[in-house]
Amino acid sequence: MTTRPHRRSRTTRRGSPHAGQCLGRDYRTRGAGRAAPGRFKRLVADRGYDANHLRRDLKAARTTPIIPGTRSRKHPIRHDKRRYRDRWRIEAAFCRLKDFRRVATRYDKLAVNYASAVAIAAVVAFWC
Repeated sequence: MTTRPHRRSRTTRRGSPHAGQCLGRDYRTRGAGRAAPGRFKRLVADRGYDANHLRRDLKAARTTPIIPGTRSRKHPIRHDKRRYRDRWRIEAAFCRLKDFRRVATRYDKLAVNYASAVAIAAVVAFWC
């Protein structure tokens, strides 16, 4: 069972997550977490997401990829370093969510139940 709630997540400038943006995937449900609502202007990701097919899909969707190229690339890929520095906001938001044991260990089997646990944790972590 794999869950990557960070895949398509948005945060505000203060670092709190947008409502409904913490999406996960569950192998038992079809289509859960595959498409985020709305269109992204930019996608900020680390080197682990550097792939030609991902960049091609992002450009087809008119989304600017801000992903540094891996060191093994023959031709280096340029990225916006200023915007890439803001990636810590997403990382910090998920670090706060992982303080909740239920979110960190993924006790729930269904993606719907896990998404509601993430939503409750986000309310407690960022509202209170």
